[in-house]
Amino acid sequence: MAVTLSDKAQPVEPGDLENVQPGYLGTTPPLGPPPTKGERRWIDRPDQLLQAIQMLKQSSVIAIDAEFTQVRSFTPRAGTTAAPTSISSNRLALLQLAIDHYCFIVDAWRLGDLSPLASVTANPEITILLHGAGADMQVMAERGISVAHYCDLEAASRSIFGQHESSLAAMLQRAFNVRLDKSLQRTDWTRRPLPTAMVSYAARDAEMTLALHYWLDEHYHWALQLHEHTGQQEAVPTWMEPFLHGTLPVPTEVAISEASGIQELLSEEELYADCRTALATLVQPMRRNRLLRLIADLSLMQLAPEIEPLLYAQASEERAAAARTLSRLHASQAEELIRPLLRDPVYEVRKAAQTALRNLNSQSQRQQPQRLAPTRLAGGVRSWTVGETSGAASDEDESEWKARLRALMDE
Repeated sequence: MAVTLSDKAQPVEPGDLENVQPGYLGTTPPLGPPPTKGERRWIDRPDQLLQAIQMLKQSSVIAIDAEFTQVRSFTPRAGTTAAPTSISSNRLALLQLAIDHYCFIVDAWRLGDLSPLASVTANPEITILLHGAGADMQVMAERGISVAHYCDLEAASRSIFGQHESSLAAMLQRAFNVRLDKSLQRTDWTRRPLPTAMVSYAARDAEMTLALHYWLDEHYHWALQLHEHTGQQEAVPTWMEPFLHGTLPVPTEVAISEASGIQELLSEEELYADCRTALATLVQPMRRNRLLRLIADLSLMQLAPEIEPLLYAQASEERAAAARTLSRLHASQAEELIRPLLRDPVYEVRKAAQTALRNLNSQSQRQQPQRLAPTRLAGGVRSWTVGETSGAASDEDESEWKARLRALMDE
């Protein structure tokens, strides 16, 4: 569902382009009731873990939080006498799992085998709730705990309120007027026995995550849906997936050249068609934002009209990314559509609109670059350049087109 201007912004006033206020400026739903503390159970024996698993299986949603410690290891450098390479990694120390009325604090430091928990976390019928999924998912996977179906509450909160308002502490203040004490966050979680205060601290984050999920589900169900992961991603052309996954180790033009070498991309028309289809089918904001960055990198200017509706997307990061992309595509016709975002409730969107408008204003003083034009070189290789193709290119021209497509596809 699109967001109208009246839903998310006030009228633009003179001077808004120069004065972008920090913070979230929108409205917030009523406070929820303070989260209640359930029964907390310490788990450090295999039989206790199996009992906890039987109770966890009865719940459709489970909030999980992890405490880990940093471990430093040293790897010898092959063939040299140099000092070993130091590598830091995270090691799981505690795993907290909260359901209604119960929270299980699993001693991952003492329990050698945590894989039985996978019978819960790998069940697609159970939604795992995480606030910032990245590090927790990684340390869990290293202990054999796979997750089939999860929702990242931090990402959902970011889509609503912006990056600087999405921490667990900020969200609990907003949802329940609860102040979150993070004083023990960097304590030594490997010490045993753990003091009662540390056990309570660990359990509380999982319990609070569960309570926050219920509040978000009541008021912002759409955001939870956007950031729900079931392992089934929207189908896109194979060449595009590394861009959307965020694992691309090489520049854009190199990656697309490699894709063309295996006949995955044959023409500029197909490039446009693939990106146009992906724009219509992608749902997750992070993947759509990476697609917008790809479109800007490739200067696919004809897609500007299809990007303009994203300026009114529900997810704040999509509104910001659309403004940035239209600016990079030199879409001067979108200036009046971007201007209302100067009064968007989310700070990052206001900043993106400010930067985009400044760029479009400065671009209007210069000649806009022409569309990508293919030139066939020796051996059938097609080269893509922006602007005139004859004569020596200036350093400025080089910087414009070199970051895009330089050497594409054997046919």
